[in-house]
Amino acid sequence: MRFEKPVPVTTIAQLIGAEVIGNKKGNATGINEIHKVEKGDLVFVDHPKYYDTCINSAATYIIINKKADCPDGKALLVVDEPFEAYLKIVNFYRPFTPSMKSISDTAVIGEGTVVMPGAYIGNHVIVGKDCIIHPNVTILDHCILGDDVIIQAGTVIGSDAFYYNKKTNREIHYKKMTSCGRVLIENGVEIGANCSIDRGVSHDTIIGAGTKLDNLIHIGHDTVVGKNCLFAGQVGIAGATTIEDNVILWGQVGVSKTLTIGKDAIVYAQSGVKDSIAGGKVYFGSPVEDAREKMKEFVWIKRIPQLWEKVMK
Repeated sequence: MRFEKPVPVTTIAQLIGAEVIGNKKGNATGINEIHKVEKGDLVFVDHPKYYDTCINSAATYIIINKKADCPDGKALLVVDEPFEAYLKIVNFYRPFTPSMKSISDTAVIGEGTVVMPGAYIGNHVIVGKDCIIHPNVTILDHCILGDDVIIQAGTVIGSDAFYYNKKTNREIHYKKMTSCGRVLIENGVEIGANCSIDRGVSHDTIIGAGTKLDNLIHIGHDTVVGKNCLFAGQVGIAGATTIEDNVILWGQVGVSKTLTIGKDAIVYAQSGVKDSIAGGKVYFGSPVEDAREKMKEFVWIKRIPQLWEKVMK
């Protein structure tokens, strides 16, 4: 999430009650998770396993629950509960603001775009030119659509990330991590009926130009889909996944989180992708394998009864 204008680190520290170690004169430009941080960002860390990773990341300001050595030019903001500090910052700089109108007064709708009855367009949404938004589509706050985008009925753009912080102080419970990211949909994208595309937790979920989505597809938070991809019905993609250009996922393919599917890959229906896979190949199975090898395996499996009979004679 980018702040509307840079915020002095001392102002952030005052908001969350933090002690500042290091550069006290800098200005934070945004807040992000560790895998999305850029120079000028705030990031939070509350587990020793990730202290060094966060301190030495691209982030300039680290919200942390332990004093540590601070690299030159950076600042540590030391608090007891970094996760709570993150929530406080997000809720202060991007608070939930209900809009009770079908199209928010702050939304911008491009020339030639058609918004059909029953659609809802939230605060600070930007919709490009010559789009068609069918009935009962929901486009939530801060999402951006390019030109010539078609969204079929019942689809939700910008729903919250399925992202929770696991707490085990007394008993296991899950605390919601407030989503402050966006969904960016580029030119010429078509999205079928009853799809859901989650916003990024703190950055952006992106659907590349020319990509086509069938009905009943879910795309998780912070996922980046390349250009001219084709996803058939009931595909499900978990969070922070990268799908490169021209990828085809046939019906009911399931894709796990934080992996990459390479350019021009094809994954046959009902397959499961649990790890990154190279581009330019065809895959099948769960977990996926080279489709030709998997088909050969099925042939041998069918021959097992015949082989067993020969062994028993």
